[in-house]
Amino acid sequence: MLGLKLPTDPRWVNIVEMNIDEILTDHAYCEQKAASTAISLIVSFPEYSELIEEMIALSREEMGHFKMVHDRIIARGKTLGRDRKDAYVLQLVKFFPKGGSRTTQLVHRLLYAALIEARSCERFRLLSEELEDKELADFYNKLMVSEASHYTMFLKFARQYGDREEVDKKWEDLLNYEARIMKNLSKSESIHG
Repeated sequence: MLGLKLPTDPRWVNIVEMNIDEILTDHAYCEQKAASTAISLIVSFPEYSELIEEMIALSREEMGHFKMVHDRIIARGKTLGRDRKDAYVLQLVKFFPKGGSRTTQLVHRLLYAALIEARSCERFRLLSEELEDKELADFYNKLMVSEASHYTMFLKFARQYGDREEVDKKWEDLLNYEARIMKNLSKSESIHG
């Protein structure tokens, strides 16, 4: 369904289980960054009214997810840790060349967002199926459903605003590039890394 070319190694969950506090902090910041991405798209592309409406809703939803994760951190007697650089995203956003028309820039940002959401969805599915903590597994199952709709929404907008054939080619190329990135990741307690 997600089209990912390289699935996450299931042993990644073992790393997560040894570092639940770290994964929760990383996850909280991923939700905050997703809300920031939605707001950035509003600011950068205000002429796309349908996109703006969806991004308003998405930013609210992602901040709601941030609160849900933060609440779990507090319930565990911890505090939100510091944000770390996301090696996955830093490598991913090097794929498309900088510049180009506004439409090209929009399509590229939408494709990046779609792929990040798809990978998040895949990781949440794995957590929902493999975590020994059943309450946390259930939490990730609920988030997985939400992330799947985000991925398809971003991809739909990319295809709507760009040339469908060109967008599909870029999507396929980006998926292949992401698979190469993932070969060197899945070794840390982060949602994408």
